[in-house]
Amino acid sequence: MGAAQGRAGPGASQRKGPTSQALKDEKDLALGEGEGKDSGLKQSQLKVRFCTNESQKSRGELVRLLRRLGFDISEGEVTAPAPAACQILKERGLRPHLLIHDGLRSEFDQIDVSNPNCVVLADAGEGLSYQNMNKAFQVLMELEKPVLVSLGKGRYYKETSGLMLDVGAYMRALEYACGIKAEVVGKPSPEFFKSALQAMGLEAHQAIMIGDDIVVDVGGAQRCGMRALQVRTGKFRSVPAAGSESDS
Repeated sequence: MGAAQGRAGPGASQRKGPTSQALKDEKDLALGEGEGKDSGLKQSQLKVRFCTNESQKSRGELVRLLRRLGFDISEGEVTAPAPAACQILKERGLRPHLLIHDGLRSEFDQIDVSNPNCVVLADAGEGLSYQNMNKAFQVLMELEKPVLVSLGKGRYYKETSGLMLDVGAYMRALEYACGIKAEVVGKPSPEFFKSALQAMGLEAHQAIMIGDDIVVDVGGAQRCGMRALQVRTGKFRSVPAAGSESDS
């Protein structure tokens, strides 16, 4: 996510006067070619904010990866779902059963996980086995008021080896089995975009989201009142997948 004042942002026409902002999806950056891909953003004095649904790595690990790829980025410029979820858990006194990737567990070190009264679901990779999914289902079914917190609800993402099933499919399975609606922390949740805007001191109409997902990046940003641009990198497909018009 970035913002430009009196300068042209990525995909935006040059203008003077009112501030124009842009948002950036981290997955698109990670899949870009070459080094220093964000140099134009920095040189144009954009207020950069990288919005990601990454839930297999901590923010620190993600930033280190992007720096190795040549991006000038700090943890303070990244809006990610795990820290936001931890804040929600603390505010509401929730003690989660964690179905998450081992690479993300450090984000929850300060969270009480004894006697769970909710489930936090993320892209746990191979950890999303039948046994682990069934355990999460059992925890939810034993609760009088089950709470399922999902770190994003993407359908799939792209790795160098190909397309990978994302957390949204597993979220839907638990919703269906338990007869509940998950609370999504991350894109395309309006609250997630608003938290990033607030960190930058911007209003939605001042911002442009740039990403490769027509539903999670573009659709989510537009529902929040922002403009959005889809890039033809990352998991972009020239023929949209069935159901891509809606992710409700």
